[in-house]
Amino acid sequence: MRVVTAFPSPVREIEHCWIPLRDGCRLAARIWLPAGAEVAPVPAILEYIPYRKRDLTRARDEPMHGYFAGHGYAAVRVDVRGSGDSDGVLLDEYHEQELEDGEEVIRWIASQPWCTGAVGMMGKSWGGFNALQIAARRPEALRAVIAVCGSDDRYADDAHYMGGCLLNENLTWGSVLLTLSALPPDPLIVGDAWRASWLARLTRGVFFPEVWLRHQGRDAYWQRGSVCEDFQRIACPVYAIGGWADAYTNAIPRLLAGLRSPRKGLVGPWSHNYPHNGVPGPAIGFLQEARRWWDHWLKGIDTGIMNEPPYRVWMQESVPPRSSYGVRPGRWVAEPSWPSPRITTRRYALNPGGLGETSGPETRLPWRSAAALGLAAGEWCSDGGEGDAPGDQREDDAGSLTFDSEPLAERLEILGAPVVALELTVDRPAAFVVARLSEVFPDGSSTRVTHGCLNLTHRSSHEYPEPLEPGRRYTVRLPLRDIAHAFAPGHRLRLALSTTYWPTLWPSPEPVTLAVFAGAGHLELPVRPPAAEDDRLRPFEDPEGAPLPAYSELRPARSSRTIDRNTATGEVTYTIATEDGGFGAAGPARLHAIDLEVGHTMRRCYRSRPDDPLAARSEVADEITLRRGEWSVRVATETSLTATGATFELAGKLEAHAGEALVLSRRWHRRIPRHGV
Repeated sequence: MRVVTAFPSPVREIEHCWIPLRDGCRLAARIWLPAGAEVAPVPAILEYIPYRKRDLTRARDEPMHGYFAGHGYAAVRVDVRGSGDSDGVLLDEYHEQELEDGEEVIRWIASQPWCTGAVGMMGKSWGGFNALQIAARRPEALRAVIAVCGSDDRYADDAHYMGGCLLNENLTWGSVLLTLSALPPDPLIVGDAWRASWLARLTRGVFFPEVWLRHQGRDAYWQRGSVCEDFQRIACPVYAIGGWADAYTNAIPRLLAGLRSPRKGLVGPWSHNYPHNGVPGPAIGFLQEARRWWDHWLKGIDTGIMNEPPYRVWMQESVPPRSSYGVRPGRWVAEPSWPSPRITTRRYALNPGGLGETSGPETRLPWRSAAALGLAAGEWCSDGGEGDAPGDQREDDAGSLTFDSEPLAERLEILGAPVVALELTVDRPAAFVVARLSEVFPDGSSTRVTHGCLNLTHRSSHEYPEPLEPGRRYTVRLPLRDIAHAFAPGHRLRLALSTTYWPTLWPSPEPVTLAVFAGAGHLELPVRPPAAEDDRLRPFEDPEGAPLPAYSELRPARSSRTIDRNTATGEVTYTIATEDGGFGAAGPARLHAIDLEVGHTMRRCYRSRPDDPLAARSEVADEITLRRGEWSVRVATETSLTATGATFELAGKLEAHAGEALVLSRRWHRRIPRHGV
């Protein structure tokens, strides 16, 4: 990324500012202002997240918010209540209190002498989620939103459930948030009150994995935070952005189809990152693109951005399977509306032995998958690191019921969500099916293109699950994740079906035999024809941003992935270990401006045993250390999940140290009934 040091406006940084709320709570803000904004007010851009503005996101924030300020915006980065240097205790994701506070923050910003009264809101992940949810509350000063890697549906596309199946990410993310929310504010900001604030967070902190595990269906808890419940609540313009390697991208076409306010969608090849840091590449000049959006909606400048196609995506080319990609070859394409009338459906029949243009005789094909199938899946949500991407699918394909096409006679491009229609039976009252669409190369290697899953007790509704009747025949439709992909001529399509997907998904209570009726099911592909207009799209600029903060890496970042197989018992143990400093690719480091050392380690361990889903076990150990001179704090959490046929067994431990002294230790043991999951 090109570093910009000279801007149209000099920038003044306010390292810390209190935003007072009506109930007496104060939220901590860091502000970047263009010089002279107090005399000549400017619009403001708010990012409002719990990831600690002063330390953990400092290296990410400065290049972005400094850039906006240099181009005539007040950039305001606020810690959510109970996080970073803000007062209070973090109670949950997108808690009602958080959203109410967000409205107050917007009013406060709009009333400042340096602000014109026009406010935009942006964010990635948590910040993309709450930007959409606050937009649905229609604060008067909020004029536009950029939501990156956010979601409109907290049940369908969030870190907890997928297709009604429990994600192991629910435990992982819950453990990370437990650690983050237990960190203290900085004594240099809050003074001697830091320890009392820390103790309040430690003693009142929430065991987040438990909260989410108690809501296994799409109930009122998830509906409250899902703007898809009523898209019409959002009246301001929305720019929804994501990447094909991210886990939240399904929301973008849904937002384009559901919103009635001005809207745009952009999907690159990226993982869970802002596009100017996009991996896999190519990264783009996202900050310039965002500035075109803000100039249009906050300053009234016609930048031409709303004259361009509303949905633009990276059409990925065929690539051999790898566990990470520096760049995904492809090209930008666009549709003038979404859903697009240009997309047509091509149907492949599921026949015994393969995918066909016409249906063959109906044949019952029973299948049971091994407990450890899914080790080639990569991460549920990729950050772009080594091992994050799905690798060669051959091992997982070998344990799946597969249907291959004949070699393609010509190039085939798809855009949208493929759908698998199945006629099936199962032999247990609770079961799920996973479908993976892959591209098979002439050498036999297999690249996963997209995938999806469905808890079959949710076959009619995620709100009202119904047990399965063993042996009864059901008709189900299983949508896969949205994707843009070009299959190469001479390659084959492969649809692979399985009844397990470990460790992405928690297994069903009992081993499941699925019987698919070949000749009665089919695969639907959303085929996109070429468009001459694609060659005339406005090119994105190269990435650029303001300078990074100065920091010294104390030691390199480390990561490892190991798979151990016990040949005597068949047990498979998959372990992922990382050490970093919260600075992207950097290891533990010292931030010079605030003289603070930051270190973070995580270890995840997943165990499974053949034909015994009740032997599944997930463990997460997470630890963050902050150190300045003689002041040092360390928060460590350990969580685990096992299950019986009727219950989930969830355990957790939190320990907080000041120097070498144990400040507090907490433990949780929870037994939570399983409801068809």
